[in-house]
Amino acid sequence: MQPHELLLPRPEGLYCPPGDFFIDPVRPVERALITHGHSDHARSGHRHVLATRQTLDIMALRYGADFAGSTQAAILGEKLSLNGVSVSFHPAGHVLGSAQIAVETEGLRIVASGDYKRATDPTCAPFEIVPCDVFITEATFALPVFRHPDATHEIATLLKSVEQFPERAHLVGAYALGKAERVIRLLRDAGYERPIFIHGALAKLCEYYQSQGVDLGPLEPATIEGSAKGAFAGEIIVGPPSAFADRWARRFADPVACFASGWMRIRQRARQRGVELPLVISDHADWDELTATIGETGAGEIWVTHGREEALVRWCELAGIVGRPLHLVGYEDEGD
Repeated sequence: MQPHELLLPRPEGLYCPPGDFFIDPVRPVERALITHGHSDHARSGHRHVLATRQTLDIMALRYGADFAGSTQAAILGEKLSLNGVSVSFHPAGHVLGSAQIAVETEGLRIVASGDYKRATDPTCAPFEIVPCDVFITEATFALPVFRHPDATHEIATLLKSVEQFPERAHLVGAYALGKAERVIRLLRDAGYERPIFIHGALAKLCEYYQSQGVDLGPLEPATIEGSAKGAFAGEIIVGPPSAFADRWARRFADPVACFASGWMRIRQRARQRGVELPLVISDHADWDELTATIGETGAGEIWVTHGREEALVRWCELAGIVGRPLHLVGYEDEGD
């Protein structure tokens, strides 16, 4: 069997003809296999959904219990047969519950990695190398300029700013699923024990992470109605980036605008968003992680889903590996 006979791109997403299922489809389908809970990969309305228990829980939190006709929880490393095609889920290191999906038949194995990273993340299982013939990778940060620093260094920078400016509130923009919880956990690991204030949009997911054994420490609502001016001076407030453009954020006294994102490597991006303290913290692989991972899988062919496809495909060509952009639409660069 040729790789394109096992998986191929369709407008709905990656489709497996012999298994009759899609991976991370962007439109409602009969059977969907979902890599993780971000909204550009996990959508409601499918007839059947197969994903890790945590991804199913996250989808229920975001879309309601009836987000799919039926669901099945995949156990990491366990092989299932779908119409004679073997599928298995393996940790992707992206967010809680995230998984790569290995699809295998007649000795041919293709691994769809979804979004992933190799850096240490205390809030989810680490990425696992799955040897394969074809590796399907994202390319969000597939340019040599993107080399993420150690996240603990960025957190230390944030804490130093809090110490230097005790009269100011520090507002940290972080995507609701994964990034916010990771930033909070990193703050705890750095010894920050004070309550961390969170926007209401983060409450459900933070509670879920805590229920899964990710200790986020004391969290309190960032409610400012009726609070005295300056009540949040010296405190850290975490919220979705979208909230920082509305009236909610402007009520804090002299806030320091921070944003945790891989895009903060680009100074112009930080200036455009009015970010005073950029924090280069990403849940996506950087250039070195992408190229190292391709080599470690042993794959002879690389398919690139979204992001900077051309640069990564060119790198593959120079490395003597067959590279192919899939030009899938509907997936975001980073975020939620």
